[in-house]
Amino acid sequence: MNKNVIVGKKDLTIKEASEVMAKLRIGSLIITEGKKITGIITSTDILKAIANDKKSEVTLVEDIMSKKVLTIHPEKKIEDAVDMMIKKKIKKLPVVSENKIVGMVTASDIIVVEPKMISTIASLLSLRTPYSGG
Repeated sequence: MNKNVIVGKKDLTIKEASEVMAKLRIGSLIITEGKKITGIITSTDILKAIANDKKSEVTLVEDIMSKKVLTIHPEKKIEDAVDMMIKKKIKKLPVVSENKIVGMVTASDIIVVEPKMISTIASLLSLRTPYSGG
């Protein structure tokens, strides 16, 4: 679990969000209002928006973020996190205790700390693109 979770506001443009993500070398931002999680935006969300002709300078994070954010409690086992991530096909899982974000579990984190689970979560990390040429 990474305890340094970067949060943002829903009124950021996707250009601003992508600049933060690129600078910090992270794949997502948790979107909050006060202490409440209201969404998550990932690099994939931003790429999809741009592919759908959304203008990065004016499109707000709120317009493309996932609003239903699954979370896990820090006392849960890593296997519970992996199961949830596989079932819901997500790569990032905020860790929340007493309505406070205390960390983030990512598919990459799991691979580093649990090498035996690599085959279990390999499907989460595979690229799924419409391009199949060579």
